Amino acid sequence: MIQPIVEGHGEVPSIPILLRRLANLMGIPSVKIGSPIRSTRSQLTQEAGLKRYVSMARLEPGCKAILIMFDADDICPKEAVPKILVWAQEAANPLPCAVVLPNREYEAWFLGCVESLLEARGIQPAIPYDKNCETKRDAKGELETRFGEGFRYFARTDQPAFTALANWALVYERCRSFRKMTKEARKLFVAEGHQPHAWPVSM
Repeated sequence: MIQPIVEGHGEVPSIPILLRRLANLMGIPSVKIGSPIRSTRSQLTQEAGLKRYVSMARLEPGCKAILIMFDADDICPKEAVPKILVWAQEAANPLPCAVVLPNREYEAWFLGCVESLLEARGIQPAIPYDKNCETKRDAKGELETRFGEGFRYFARTDQPAFTALANWALVYERCRSFRKMTKEARKLFVAEGHQPHAWPVSM
C-alpha cells in the first residue's frame, strides 16, 4: 500500500484518484492507496513535525511506501525537496518515501490541460493556457475565469473531479513538477511490487 500525506482538504480525495490514474496509464490495473493523512504546512516543512507524520504513516497496516505532497506556493521545489526528503527518509527507513511539491499549486496542473477540462464540460472555445502555468499565481482564479461567470472553484469537490477528467499527458508535457510526480509515482509502484510500463510512450 502507498500511504499519502497531504496538506489540503482537496488533496485527500484527489491524490488516490491521481495515483490510480497514473497506475492505469502505466499498465497497472490495481494499486492499493491508503486514506491520505492530512497535516498542516507548518508541520510538513519542519523536521520534527514531518518526521512525526511519516512515523504515523509507517504504522498504517500494509504500508510499503509513503508519498508526501503539498503545494510549493512561494518556495522553490528544487531547493526545498532535498531537505524535506532527507528528514522523511530518516523517519520512513527502510520504506521508500517520495516528496512532491506541485509548483506553485496543484491547480497549476489543471491549467496545463485546461482545454481538456473545458471540452469535457462542453465549454467552447477551449483555448489552452499559453503561459507557464507553474509560475502563475492564483491558478484557481484563472480556472474560474476560464469556466465563466458563476463558476467558483471549490477544492473539496472540483479538485477530485478535475483530477479524474484531466488529460495528464498534456500536463506531463507542460509542467515540470508533474513530470517529477510521474517519476516518483513510478518508484512507489515498484516498491509496491508492480512493474509499470513507460508513460508517456515518448519518455
